[in-house]
Amino acid sequence: MDETVAEYIRRTVLKMPRDEIKTMLEKWGFLSEAQLQTLNFHQIKDNISQEVVQLCEENSADIKQAAVLDIIYNHIYQNKRMWSVYQMKKSGEELDYFDITDFKKKFKRRLRSALKNVTITFKEYEDNAIWIRVAWGTPYKKPNQYKPSYVVYHSQTPYAFISASMLKSNLPLLCQALIVASNYHDIREMELRSHSLNSLKDIVFKRYSQNFQTYYPKPLQGGNVEPESADIRIVQENRSEKERIHRLNWEVFGGGPQPKLEFAQYKLETMFKSDPKMGVLDKKEPFRCLVKFSSPHLLESLKSLAPAGMADAPLSPLLTCIPHKARNYFKIREKKGLFPESFVSP
Repeated sequence: MDETVAEYIRRTVLKMPRDEIKTMLEKWGFLSEAQLQTLNFHQIKDNISQEVVQLCEENSADIKQAAVLDIIYNHIYQNKRMWSVYQMKKSGEELDYFDITDFKKKFKRRLRSALKNVTITFKEYEDNAIWIRVAWGTPYKKPNQYKPSYVVYHSQTPYAFISASMLKSNLPLLCQALIVASNYHDIREMELRSHSLNSLKDIVFKRYSQNFQTYYPKPLQGGNVEPESADIRIVQENRSEKERIHRLNWEVFGGGPQPKLEFAQYKLETMFKSDPKMGVLDKKEPFRCLVKFSSPHLLESLKSLAPAGMADAPLSPLLTCIPHKARNYFKIREKKGLFPESFVSP
């Protein structure tokens, strides 16, 4: 077994929590049950990793087998990576039969036609998710196994979730291979990012249903209040206001937990309104800006604004419709012909 493969396997095992090493090795399936029984999982991790490497040497492990172990680790600890959502589109409305063997063949052929030194590894999961791991090299260097890109593609859907490596220049190659292999034509980032892959799936697969405002705030009833009843009236109004905010918040966000979204972005275009006499604008040009939102838990943060008294209820649709805006972003860009050329299939 190559020394670089042995070292990579050792480091992968060292990343695992000690009480989960046995489970991950069983899911890997490369070592036999008899070999696993010889391992002492109660010793320090460094010794465990060395014993695992020795067993892998007996089985003549190669880099592809080592990459599968890395996929298993990243599948379990997927929140350690930052994921971005990409949406693809066909040139027509036809539905193609999905063949996993054909998909893998096309993906490899497309990527290796542009870059020879690359390691490509696939692993299928029961939820129709295909995990693709790509380690990048250069024309003169072997692939760097410690900085791979990950793609999670759900067959029969136009969505892919990409966790890119630090080598951003390889992203167009990855997108090209993905749309060719899946028989799509265009691909575009949806401007949704999060460490929580499952939350992103909930949003784009519409497993998370976000409500929209159906109620609007009404002014509190005023009038002359007798001094002796003023305190009671204030308490009642405060209670009514809290109940109103709670009702409106529930109408917008529902009662359950929100998907963990950490980044959202979309373009805003509106007309600038001002008094014509002020002469602020000589021409009626639209006002354009790029709106970005980021937070450790964006949707929960927005949900807490009104109850915390930091914003009026209901919140603006510009805030509460972020997942909806992001889903429509691809369609808007498509109509304007704003797809980058490097992401368009020939």
